[in-house]
Amino acid sequence: MRDEATIVFYVDDNAKSRRLLTSILRESGFEVITASDPLEALGVCKEISFDLALLDQQMPKMTGSQLAQEIKFLTPDIPIVLISGRGALPPTELAFVDAHFGSGTTLDELLDGLRTLVRPKLPLVRLSRSNVRWADST
Repeated sequence: MRDEATIVFYVDDNAKSRRLLTSILRESGFEVITASDPLEALGVCKEISFDLALLDQQMPKMTGSQLAQEIKFLTPDIPIVLISGRGALPPTELAFVDAHFGSGTTLDELLDGLRTLVRPKLPLVRLSRSNVRWADST
């Protein structure tokens, strides 16, 4: 893995959620590349290197779970994190993901989970809004 910041490839069709979480990830020391569409994301996966994929579950054309399967085929060693507005997903939806964070997850829990999966130790940055819970507005 590189010495630079950890690169997160974040895919979410909701522009507001994408902007907000991208900003939080960057504040927390991650470099972020985004895509707004799962099909666009597949093209980007073939062109760039990244350390972790962060995928929204509910997207048009393809779910985050389906996109995870495609990404694992292209880059099997890359950790994939699925985020959703639901608390739990059936095991079939989680077959190709390394972690799932649903409603009720704090932003600190999400960030700690991402750091754990990529392992070059990023400095721990605690958000002042640690009681804020992740809520997908889709």
